[in-house]
Amino acid sequence: MNTAPFQQRRSQLLDAMADNSLALIASGKESIRNRDTHYPFRAFSDFQYLTGFNEPDALLMLSKTEAGLHTHLWLRAKDKVKEIWDGYRLGIEAAPQSLGVSSASDILQFDSELLTALTGKSLVYISFEQGEPCLSRLMETIQQLKSRVRLGVSAPNQIHDLDPLLHEQRLIKDEHAQQGLRKAAQITVAGHLAAMKAAKQAQYEYQIQAKLEAEFKALGAESLAFNSIVASGEHACVLHYNDNNAPLKPHQLVLVDAGAQVDGYAGDCTHCFPLSGRFNPEQATIYRLVLKAQQAALALIQPGTAYDAPHQAAVRVICQGLIELGILTDSLEHAIESGSYKAFYMHQTGHWLGHDVHDVGQYKLQAVWRRLVAGMALTVEPGIYISPDNEQVEPRWRGIGVRIEDSVLVTETGYECLTAGLPRSVEDIEAWMQTH
Repeated sequence: MNTAPFQQRRSQLLDAMADNSLALIASGKESIRNRDTHYPFRAFSDFQYLTGFNEPDALLMLSKTEAGLHTHLWLRAKDKVKEIWDGYRLGIEAAPQSLGVSSASDILQFDSELLTALTGKSLVYISFEQGEPCLSRLMETIQQLKSRVRLGVSAPNQIHDLDPLLHEQRLIKDEHAQQGLRKAAQITVAGHLAAMKAAKQAQYEYQIQAKLEAEFKALGAESLAFNSIVASGEHACVLHYNDNNAPLKPHQLVLVDAGAQVDGYAGDCTHCFPLSGRFNPEQATIYRLVLKAQQAALALIQPGTAYDAPHQAAVRVICQGLIELGILTDSLEHAIESGSYKAFYMHQTGHWLGHDVHDVGQYKLQAVWRRLVAGMALTVEPGIYISPDNEQVEPRWRGIGVRIEDSVLVTETGYECLTAGLPRSVEDIEAWMQTH
């Protein structure tokens, strides 16, 4: 593994930390699925971002003192018996060279070594979002130090939230993250194309899902970025539908929202297509309106744009289109101001993307929508969902759900569409379905 990107990230974080402080970042613990079976382990994203290491029961310490900067990793020791059963461990001896940390020791020594590490420090950073497993052990250790004050021992007197420092750093993607997101996005696109192709012979939603996820795995994804959504017909009106078990009918649209996780980075993309290979007039009309809204939002993605501006552009296009179709019975400005459009479009137009599919980073600074800068990655995903139970709408529109989502990287001059490669217009989708 190339340790340089991770060393650079740790150095950047250390520069932002206060003098005479240390930070603790945990990898997390394995979770029981049922009885003695575990879920596949994935290290917490903060830990993964700083180390590239994916073993449970590890803790990274970053220390900043007058003596200099130091990175230490506590991790599991090699154990031949356990490795026969559960897989290989990196081990203490290999960690400094393999991960580029200053030193390493057995996680079983954490409590006693933390006592020494905290002595004389003024401030400790931990993630308030995660809280445990660091907080209780940290407080116990600080209490031990405070009980020795008459011996001249000093203990930290401040605990700060690491999240604002680290998550703002993660928000601006470095070159390593950008390359990771590109790879995850393109494997995601390949999976979506495989899903479209499989739909011709599929009889159930899960059969499309199987081809989608098999393609992810075949191209090197270690897992899914989130639970795949394969929603046919009216199921597409459920935003996070993932039962994926309904029988397919030729006249339906299928909405696929799925992403591959590759090298720790998340892909995210949503695509809609007709099972028959042809949109009916109502499906095509709604699809074109959503695509027009997405294009209006994408046109604003560039440095200096307020984060919320693409969303407002998409809302305006959707409102105007629904009014013209008679689906929304309101004036344009009142529909926007009152939020009456939310009966059909109830979510935001995007979110940050990175190690997490809904990645870290503030959307507002001092209650004001922040400005986009080069290196931010986000999704652009307007949609229209017309409930099958909405009796205020003509029957011909009911049960149509469309979302179109791409992942983009903000560049110095605009944006790069990471998920380029899918047919997007009605005509291109129909042509693709007829020729593949």
